Amino acid sequence: MKRVIVTGAAGFAGANLCIELNKSNIEVLAIVRENSTHNDRLKNLENVTMINCDMDNYEMLPEKITGSCDTFFHLAWKGDRDNAEVEYPNVFHTVKAVEAAAKLGCKRFVATGSQAEYGAINRVQTEDMCPAPINAYGAAKAAALYMSKRRCEQLEIDWIWGRIFSLYGLYEPGGRLVTDLANALLSGKGMKVSAATQNWDYLYSMDGAKALIALAEKGRSGEIYNIANGDYKPLKVYLEEMKTILCKSAELEYDMNNVPKVSLQPSIDKIYKDTGWKPEVTFEEGIRNTFLDR
Repeated sequence: MKRVIVTGAAGFAGANLCIELNKSNIEVLAIVRENSTHNDRLKNLENVTMINCDMDNYEMLPEKITGSCDTFFHLAWKGDRDNAEVEYPNVFHTVKAVEAAAKLGCKRFVATGSQAEYGAINRVQTEDMCPAPINAYGAAKAAALYMSKRRCEQLEIDWIWGRIFSLYGLYEPGGRLVTDLANALLSGKGMKVSAATQNWDYLYSMDGAKALIALAEKGRSGEIYNIANGDYKPLKVYLEEMKTILCKSAELEYDMNNVPKVSLQPSIDKIYKDTGWKPEVTFEEGIRNTFLDR
């Protein structure tokens, strides 16, 4: 890859991707929302050029970008977990991103899906499973998968879908368990959490970015790939490890009446087989990098 486009470039996963691409001296055209405070995350990356364009206007990208690109990474998404009216437009925007990619000469379209497409299942999640989402977000992601794949086939562009599980790391927003718990622990406080008996899988954000790059370079067109750590374990194990690292004296209160339905047990055999990618950063290292070395 020499010149790529990244939508959602200033978001959590997008900013991590831009940082990794920048390290490889790949020219990045970062599609961002004008005046977003998150854009500051990209301003010191020498190989990254920010281009203002909201999702509603992706058809204008060919007018805003001079010259052709080889790969289009589509990470942008506006959501409200279980609000179908809010989630549905993302399907349309994803198709518009494919059409913009074709006009800009891109040969590959790499988009991010979600573990939410699988729904609430309690067995190992492999890419050949039929989606069974239990909320509007997962349903919209699944719809975007099929619509974008078909549009890429029509426009003769390689299509790859990276189904992301639970990322944590640099720029993770508040309102998510790892960030909220870390902030509490660093303040010497505990937290009330669910029973945390379900299996979970956490992947460091920079490893997630490297997975997307590996898929762009070596992934097979027309395929779906899980992007996860693959070393899943009960959520309580992760939480207790965070407590040990950040504040041993804090108390975690587990609500045994609150047992979540979703259990994450992803297989990463397929992405490893096709690209050779595997996670490099342990959970302990990732937590230290994110919250102690910042």
